[in-house]
Amino acid sequence: MDLPKITPRTLHDKLTQTLRSADFTRASLVDYAYVLLGALLQALAMRMFLIPAMLVSGGISGAAQLIHHYTAWPIGLMVFIGNVPLFIIGWQYLGGPRFALRTALSITAFSLFTDLLVFFIPAEGVVHDLVLNSLYGAVLLGVGLGLVYRGRGTSGGSDILGRILNDRLGISISQAYLVTDTIVILAAGFVFTWENALYALVVTYVSGLAAEMILEGSSVFRTALIITCCPEEVSRRVLYEMERGVTVLNATGAFTGSDRPVLYCVVTRAEISRIKAIVSEVDPKAFMVIGQAHEALGEGFRALHR
Repeated sequence: MDLPKITPRTLHDKLTQTLRSADFTRASLVDYAYVLLGALLQALAMRMFLIPAMLVSGGISGAAQLIHHYTAWPIGLMVFIGNVPLFIIGWQYLGGPRFALRTALSITAFSLFTDLLVFFIPAEGVVHDLVLNSLYGAVLLGVGLGLVYRGRGTSGGSDILGRILNDRLGISISQAYLVTDTIVILAAGFVFTWENALYALVVTYVSGLAAEMILEGSSVFRTALIITCCPEEVSRRVLYEMERGVTVLNATGAFTGSDRPVLYCVVTRAEISRIKAIVSEVDPKAFMVIGQAHEALGEGFRALHR
């Protein structure tokens, strides 16, 4: 990966371009709200659960925790400084000015919230059980990350590298976290304890799953492929009784060589039993495959935006 050549002059020009190209439409303002709320939730996860339990979250913030253990330097300030070089890399590979504005907002807000919350949250945290700190911290951290992603930004640090791996190589967010955060978590084993390091792996994995759920949906939709000798009747009942669309796919049976249409439709998880009952009543010998979809966008489901 060739790094962009950044000089003070080019940096000034790019910052000017970023501000001029800022999109302050209603959709953009919603994105910025997502980013701010996500940064706040991440800072709360750090101050309430992870820092008191000496659980590193990986990446720059995890490294800042390790340095803070020896120096007592402000964690938020170290996160901000450590993100500068990664921010420049992300500028080049993750969307230019729009990425820069949202990510700069996320990094700055997270750094400020992390250092300001120390005045409002007790240093010992809210619970003392390591398992509870791991789980609650991971979920809250992951929800914050997911909201930042929904705002089309990143939280900086290893998130930038993780997003590059996700966008360029198709690696899932949870796997990207495991790749980019391993070194910091191993270092935590030497600085804190290996028990804490193992729980930090749990934090990393669970937070990645939570981020994916917020970003991609909670997998509540199902797809149905139906092969039946009564396609017209099944289609009619699904269309008018369930008010769900049906797509007819032309197919040929490999064994019989005869043409037979395949019905395809998307329903909610709660509607699965209903569509199975319809198919069973119309054609008890039908063949049906139920699949899972992360999201369903368009008529009858959530509106398709951008």
